[in-house]
Amino acid sequence: MEWVRSLPLLPAIGVLYLVILCRAGATYAIARGARSVADRGRVAELLASPRVRRATGIVNAWGAPVVALSFLTVGFQTAANAAAGLTGMPLRRYLPALAIGGLAWAVVYATIGLVALAAWLELFLRSPWAAVAVLALIVVLVVVVVLSRRSRARRRAQDPIPADPRPRRSDDPSAHTP
Repeated sequence: MEWVRSLPLLPAIGVLYLVILCRAGATYAIARGARSVADRGRVAELLASPRVRRATGIVNAWGAPVVALSFLTVGFQTAANAAAGLTGMPLRRYLPALAIGGLAWAVVYATIGLVALAAWLELFLRSPWAAVAVLALIVVLVVVVVLSRRSRARRRAQDPIPADPRPRRSDDPSAHTP
């Protein structure tokens, strides 16, 4: 995956987006097909695993938003996509969730990476209040940066155009004002 990091940001997001669409979509399709042979061999073991049962229950209760948000977790997205397929979530609900969640995953992975997200989740498990404080600090910093840039742009738009600071030669026709 090192070659993806060498790409400019938008192409990197595009490549990662295609990867997640194929991977998560294939997980959904395989799980959807597995429904018909669910009580045979290894598939039955997979369906009986605690992670898949938990994900199936959550997907049944919350639906497409869970699939979309699962892309921002570590270790749950495959189970959530499989659960969507196993429970027979309709494509009209699954595809938008896949598109939105997959794009979020591609942007996160191409920019800050999943390492930062995993570190935050670990902090959340140890101290939810500290994790919320870190998240609030990040939001405040983003808001301050955005507002200061807007304010600077507004001031520039309101300031009169400064005089041309270049010195004029005496033979320059623009140096003579009528």
